[in-house]
Amino acid sequence: MFSKIYKPLTLGVALLSLNASSMAQTGKPVEKNKANSEYKPAFAGQTRIGSVKTKTPYTAKVISTELKGPWGMHALPDGRLLISSKPGTMQILTTAGKIDKTITGFPEVQFQGQGGLLDVNIDPDFTKNRMIYWTYAQPGEGATLAVAKGKLSADETKLENVSVIFEASPRFKGAGQFGSRLVFDKQGNIFISSGDRQSNDIRAKAQDLSATTGKIIHITKDGKPVASNPFIGQANAKPEIYAYGFRNPDGLSINPVNGDLWETEFGPRGGDEINLIKPGGNYGWPYVTYGIEYSGEKVYDGIQQKEGTVQPVYYWDPVISPGCMMFYTGNIAEWKNNLFVGALSGQHIIRLVIKNNKVVGEERLLSDKNERWRCIATGKDGAIYAATDSGKLYKLAKQ
Repeated sequence: MFSKIYKPLTLGVALLSLNASSMAQTGKPVEKNKANSEYKPAFAGQTRIGSVKTKTPYTAKVISTELKGPWGMHALPDGRLLISSKPGTMQILTTAGKIDKTITGFPEVQFQGQGGLLDVNIDPDFTKNRMIYWTYAQPGEGATLAVAKGKLSADETKLENVSVIFEASPRFKGAGQFGSRLVFDKQGNIFISSGDRQSNDIRAKAQDLSATTGKIIHITKDGKPVASNPFIGQANAKPEIYAYGFRNPDGLSINPVNGDLWETEFGPRGGDEINLIKPGGNYGWPYVTYGIEYSGEKVYDGIQQKEGTVQPVYYWDPVISPGCMMFYTGNIAEWKNNLFVGALSGQHIIRLVIKNNKVVGEERLLSDKNERWRCIATGKDGAIYAATDSGKLYKLAKQ
């Protein structure tokens, strides 16, 4: 266990300019490596925006090293942390990092590749109904992304009355790119991010409205399509679909100021994205992307901008592998409503300053830890809690 105090860095005046829209000091972009492609952004500030530096001193402390494959995390009403583990269980931890409870009773998961027990969230009425919702890789004749719910027992050690409320289609034999995050909107309905399942054999179904892979799904707590969904009544379209054309959307968060839905996803080689999600929007994958194939070839025709598709608010090339995201709602004033993204291959936490739905500043935090950041949440105490693939739980708190 250790902690470190992070203090603002003093930069030369020549590197600094005052950004009027953000009222933040901005310097050179944080990304200094060469891009994988020569693709050009659709608008200024869509990639490699100027850097910002946190001025508020804060501490970063490892409070647990005992997590086993953490993937999702949510703060309970009493402040403790509910954390899912890919092998198929969940644990409740105190904000001091002590494992308080281990929860069992989950359906079998396909714990392979990128599959397993994935995201977790609680019912908006959890204090009354004790309902937990989660996503997972469901085994069978080909695996699929599934969403289930169950009631947490009085002793907090098992789930009761478990039911599956959604299964993505089609099923596929691979173990890659399930998505998936699960968030509640202001009406108590659920948004789920569903991955394209990675393989060339299936990824084009991200554009197919008769499939629910590569989509943002919008359902009720009983698994029914939300009545206002954009494709209800359209022939050969799944009524659960809210938006489409996504690769591997591992981050999903609702802006606490206005209720807008934001998403982050993996590109292939380059082209990791941040998107503002609109109902019925086509986000382009796999035919429109700022990334290239791992082989170095173009993805299909190598198109980055196409009429009828929605441009990302921001993208990275080379990739940072965005494994999670959240809007910060804690007690560090300059971070308020900033978007935080956990980078896997990038091995840092990204802070994005958002103004008028544009990224106006970027900062990389904790890059000295050499960790893959898998899940992140604002605690009831105002701190940031972030878990890594190595099983550590970090707490970032105002000094």
